[in-house]
Amino acid sequence: MLADEGSDWHPMGDRPDDTGHGAASPVEAGTANGAAPGRRAAGQLEAAVLDVLQRAGSALSPGEVRERIGGELAYTTVVTILSRLHAKGLLSRYKDGRVHRYAPVADQPGLAARRMASVLDGEDDREAVLARFVSSLSDRDEELLRKMLADPGLGA
Repeated sequence: MLADEGSDWHPMGDRPDDTGHGAASPVEAGTANGAAPGRRAAGQLEAAVLDVLQRAGSALSPGEVRERIGGELAYTTVVTILSRLHAKGLLSRYKDGRVHRYAPVADQPGLAARRMASVLDGEDDREAVLARFVSSLSDRDEELLRKMLADPGLGA
């Protein structure tokens, strides 16, 4: 049976409604990033998980991460996020009985530096990228960078 204008039946995925099902656009659904209303985008979830692990001070299991985030996420969602962050090299993981425990490989500044290095590694013309980056820095940040390059011990 095909949907027609007078029918209440709609093919799956073509029924925009407030349940999060259907073909409502992200703007119609009340978000600009494509996540359903009340849901966080994947990048936000990853950031929230990293934040929880940074604050913990020790490795956590997926259940402990879920609990500290607030418990509204499915356990499998937390496991997926942790696995992706581990695959990206942002988390270390070890087996503890029947579960894995996860910890960040670096503090927040270290993780930011790793992301910056990763972006730079993906570019063919590193010199041009670095030149554009430095030219976009504020005067204060440029001066800080100059000091750090003159005295590498400042960045440690």
